[in-house]
Amino acid sequence: MTTPYQLYYWDGLQGRGEFVRLALEEAAIPYADVARQKKGMPALMASLDGGQVDHPSFAPPVLQAGGMLIGQTSNILMFLGARHGLAPRAQEGRLWANQLQLTICDIVAEAHDTHHPISTGKYYEEQKKEAKARSKDFRLHRIPKFLDYFEGVVTRNPGRGGWAIGSRLSYVDLSLFQLIEGLRYAFPKTMTKLAPSYPALTALHDQVAARPNIVAYVASQRRIPFNEDGIFRHYPELDK
Repeated sequence: MTTPYQLYYWDGLQGRGEFVRLALEEAAIPYADVARQKKGMPALMASLDGGQVDHPSFAPPVLQAGGMLIGQTSNILMFLGARHGLAPRAQEGRLWANQLQLTICDIVAEAHDTHHPISTGKYYEEQKKEAKARSKDFRLHRIPKFLDYFEGVVTRNPGRGGWAIGSRLSYVDLSLFQLIEGLRYAFPKTMTKLAPSYPALTALHDQVAARPNIVAYVASQRRIPFNEDGIFRHYPELDK
């Protein structure tokens, strides 16, 4: 089996790398999750080193495709989507998919900042008071604002099938699945309360969850469990 892609992301974390993994898994593309292999971390760090590569990334995820190193989640997905049938064929559709993916990246960043509102260099325990205030605003205002937007995207999509774009699954649908999974893990009480307001997103999530390649991936050891070192973290005191 050939391995056309090398994915560089931190070992032990879903993080932003998970959005890329889901696209690779859905398209049944062989890939190496480099940092999880022997001597993988030095290889990951080399992808960020401007002294060793011409186009270093600021941070993972990074995808190596032949001689190319591609950074940033939305950039990687735009590349994979066009190459492997996970994005619209027309330029307008591909730009729309990238726009939606960038918006998903926005809420993912805000989810991270609920538990690290002051500094990523400090432990959560050093900013718990601020995290409670940030999480309250995120739960009451920001989650509904983003989900309202994505619910509207899905319900207004002229294509059939309940997807975000057109009439077939795209990488945006995979990313919305991961977003909902992450929010349910981090804020289960909040998401249970909000669920009835978002039937289209719930249906989209369930459709993705039932796809054979995603079912197999989620059940495999390749799928790293959510944990309190990643972007989506469950601290009960932040979900009251």
